[in-house]
Amino acid sequence: MQAANSQTSASGSLDAVVNALTAALGEDLVVSGQAIERYCRDWHGDVTTGAVAVVRPRTTAEVSAAVRAIRTLGLDIVPQGGNTGLVLGCTPDDPTRQVIVSMERMTSIRRIDADDFSAVVEAGVILSDFKDRVEEAGLYFPLALGAQGSCRIGGNVSTNAGGINVLRYGMTRELVLGLEVVLPDGSIFDGLSTLRKDNRGVDLKQLFIGAEGTLGIITAVSVKLMPPAEKVATALVGLAALSDAIELYRRARRDCCDLMSAFEFMPPVAFTLAQEAIPDLAMPMSADYPAYVLMEISGSGLVDIDDLMQRFLEGVMEDGLVLDGVIAASRSQAKSLWLFREGMNEGQAKRGAHLRTDVSVPLSRLAAFVETAEAAVMAHLPDCTCVSYGHVGDGNVHLNVLPPGGLSAGEVQQRIYAAKSVVNSVLDDFAGSISAEHGIGRLKKADFLSRLPAVQRQLLTAIKQAIDPDWIMNPGCQLNSDTDS
Repeated sequence: MQAANSQTSASGSLDAVVNALTAALGEDLVVSGQAIERYCRDWHGDVTTGAVAVVRPRTTAEVSAAVRAIRTLGLDIVPQGGNTGLVLGCTPDDPTRQVIVSMERMTSIRRIDADDFSAVVEAGVILSDFKDRVEEAGLYFPLALGAQGSCRIGGNVSTNAGGINVLRYGMTRELVLGLEVVLPDGSIFDGLSTLRKDNRGVDLKQLFIGAEGTLGIITAVSVKLMPPAEKVATALVGLAALSDAIELYRRARRDCCDLMSAFEFMPPVAFTLAQEAIPDLAMPMSADYPAYVLMEISGSGLVDIDDLMQRFLEGVMEDGLVLDGVIAASRSQAKSLWLFREGMNEGQAKRGAHLRTDVSVPLSRLAAFVETAEAAVMAHLPDCTCVSYGHVGDGNVHLNVLPPGGLSAGEVQQRIYAAKSVVNSVLDDFAGSISAEHGIGRLKKADFLSRLPAVQRQLLTAIKQAIDPDWIMNPGCQLNSDTDS
């Protein structure tokens, strides 16, 4: 890598490098100058950096050519999908050495096979567009994210995205049947099988799922499809405590079985935040309960979903576990209920920079973790506001901390750093993970590496060294090379 650095320095100015890249790939593929600014800003707009250029290939062959050209120039590669990540995984951090390879033009849905319940889709397809096309074919793709109108399939796979349907369908990893990947030397790994059972040794595609572009560029994905959920029942209920949400989930898993597709918990402040972002959002019930759960069950065929939800809620209310609740009477009402869950994120953003966490703990300890972590944060930072919410069924908690208004940018960052240290310290005591679904990227790398056992670090480094010996793929993300300080 040091030799490549010397070659870059000897080649002259960045303009000369861009010219060489354009000569190799053509003006249609290479973007530079002010036009690349939107590719160099993170999703929330908190960080804006720079890059040598952006390359926008249309085909896998062009991705391969781009990788070879960038490598020949001694530059590094930052793969990018919809740029909706929350951990700076696709945000360049060296504007003199890094070239962004954007998948935004690779938008072909190569095949939807109703009989095989599978599809093959290119990495640049927007998630919501893909879901719409699958629905038109009478099928269903269950990955559901707040950013699904902007995020792209390749990024979903590269980050092993979670979302609200993990309870029933699992993380993105469990929806992937095969991958096509351009490797750091420009060669193409063609593993786009749609086989459900294939036990021929090591499952190589798993190396690239969740790797955040550090081992190669995912160009196409084959995925599982499901029968459509023709019947959906959505309910919002109020509880006396977050610990009751754990008991409610246990009951729901028993009574609703695998028909339960979502089970989200929210604090009372969620409704305030949502209405700050969406002022005309009407509160469907009292906002005075200590905890809330938004749950959804779905199915098709002969199952009476509405009756199941009604009978389940009647039982838990008779037992005093649920204090109050509302069942959506239509899809539009269900959408309104979900707007509270989605709008609270926008409301937090409107209050300015804040700590966003994405942690997980054993399900049985979720309530205790939230109580302990919030108490610890308030003891250290009494002027801040804690907002804890997430996915009860998979132990994923977003414990966010909002500094008060009126602080300088430096004071806000001091509080964010202090709050992160407190939350992570409590998380360690609960044997949890600092990243449940967002990934590591650059934002969480230091915290990740400081907690990474020696054997795991050795294995991850060996895999990286074997596939990307020059460390040109997304440097600065997840791992440090031997030359990094």
